[in-house]
Amino acid sequence: MTREKVTRIGVSLPSKLLGRFDELIGEKGYTARSEAIRDMIRDRLVEEKWKENENVAGTITLVYDHDKHNVTETLNDLQHSFCSKINSSTHVHMDEHNCLEVLIVRGKAKEVNAIAERLISQKGVKHGKLVMTTTGEGVE
Repeated sequence: MTREKVTRIGVSLPSKLLGRFDELIGEKGYTARSEAIRDMIRDRLVEEKWKENENVAGTITLVYDHDKHNVTETLNDLQHSFCSKINSSTHVHMDEHNCLEVLIVRGKAKEVNAIAERLISQKGVKHGKLVMTTTGEGVE
């Protein structure tokens, strides 16, 4: 395995901003500023892939009341209509009425976003969230 060449750079920051950054990365468990900065850069590069409609992977998390009229059937039917983009799902009974469903999805960013919006907007869905990431391509 070959190691990628690392280039050192310098960054000038106001001391107050640097202090706040150090507090933040300490809370998150980073032991070095460099790794925190690398992660921030990677995160921004991944977000750019969404704008460029690149291939992404992600999760769609749904919390819904299964007692609401037809919500379970509607969500199930929608998932079947998007079966080429939904790779997996997990269903959890949170209590007597509420369910948590997590879907793992892959596809073009706009397609994945449209699927999430369609599912989250269904009557009976109390909360939903899409989290997208890169497929790993092009992010080192």
